[in-house]
Amino acid sequence: MRIPPDTAWLAADPERARAIRDYGAHSLLVVPLALRGTALGLISLYRCKGSEPYRSDDLSFATALAAHTALSVDNARRYEREHSIASTVQRRMLPPDGQLRSLVAIETAHVYLPGRNSGCWFDVIPLSGARTALTVGRVTGNGIQTAAAMGQLRTAARTLASLDLEPDELLARLHDTASTLARERAAHPAGDTRPQPLTASCVYAIYDPLTRRCTLAGGGGITPAVLAPDGRGAVLDVPQGPPLASATADSSPYGTRTVELEPGSLIALYTGEPGLLSGAGSRPLDEVLTPTDRPLHELCDAVVYNTVATTHGTVLLLARTGAVAASDQGTWELDHGDRAPAAARGLLRRQAASWGLPPEVTDAAELVVSELVTNAVRYGAPPVTLRLLHTSSLTCEVHDGSQVTPHLRHARTVDEGGRGLFIVSRLAAHWGTRYAPEGKTIWAEVDIPP
Repeated sequence: MRIPPDTAWLAADPERARAIRDYGAHSLLVVPLALRGTALGLISLYRCKGSEPYRSDDLSFATALAAHTALSVDNARRYEREHSIASTVQRRMLPPDGQLRSLVAIETAHVYLPGRNSGCWFDVIPLSGARTALTVGRVTGNGIQTAAAMGQLRTAARTLASLDLEPDELLARLHDTASTLARERAAHPAGDTRPQPLTASCVYAIYDPLTRRCTLAGGGGITPAVLAPDGRGAVLDVPQGPPLASATADSSPYGTRTVELEPGSLIALYTGEPGLLSGAGSRPLDEVLTPTDRPLHELCDAVVYNTVATTHGTVLLLARTGAVAASDQGTWELDHGDRAPAAARGLLRRQAASWGLPPEVTDAAELVVSELVTNAVRYGAPPVTLRLLHTSSLTCEVHDGSQVTPHLRHARTVDEGGRGLFIVSRLAAHWGTRYAPEGKTIWAEVDIPP
């Protein structure tokens, strides 16, 4: 249509009328942005002085342009909606701040940089024997499917960690879980949107403050770094296994690396581009994190400011290590005989008195230790070792040389035995078994009132 000076709607919009006069617009095409029967908006196309007026054959081009624009706007709105949902799902599936059980001799902080990738996760898991597990992972892709797979793998990793598995064994079992999830994703009905192949990376570390050793395993190329208190450090050469759920012919096993850390060392686990930990940011990592005794949240901020801009979501997990004082632990080797339970009770009472533990804690721990040592002597093999740890709780550990574990059962009224582990489970806040090449350790934690 032409735009004569006396057009009625110009009087209703003085600002637009002034712009039309200033530019000398004389011809107008108005085309709706419509898709699937819904109007998304309008396109107004003007021709100004020095150009020919619109003709009827310009209408087909304008209509095609409007249809393409409407489709692009709708796709952008759909992507934004899915991205918002995926980001919300991801945040809900990550561990909330301040909701962890108290950690022993280790301090952690993390930072999450949102981006297109919605499959990054991290976790900090308290383990038996004052140890702590640290893990970060990444599921490739984006969207709700990726966020859901991330939540499943994080939950599986936490469940496997409760079994006190070594890092390489945990990753091998997590790989099996991820492979099952990948097969389920590929088997979606044909009518659904074609799912993205599931591939994930993960690094898992266990820090023991009693030995000050950190054991790490990785799969898929996530590389950790460690810095000493003076700032010396480098990217660790951790044996890398295949990515989780990898369908390639690479069937190499997961390996581990163990490093001994000084108190005050920093462990950095990062799911983003590997360049950051190798110094591809504006400054090398050891320079960014020096001095290392600053608050961990300040160190996280320093790494973020040093990060090369990226559109991919990333997670950084920092941990500062410590050690359990010699005065807060005690280890004794016991005779493999009938007198061992009585000897263990005496050792516990003397040690509990030196730590100033309240009588109710001492009484409960004495009964727990007596039952654990009795089981080790009756069903286990020498040597039998008792270890006590005094942290926020009292941990009682009994080690013997047998791989056979007594099972919790409910004894019948006429049974003379079989109640040992049932009593332990009632008196201890947490208890379990962990295995080693030379035997097993049954542990129990007795809460200490604040």
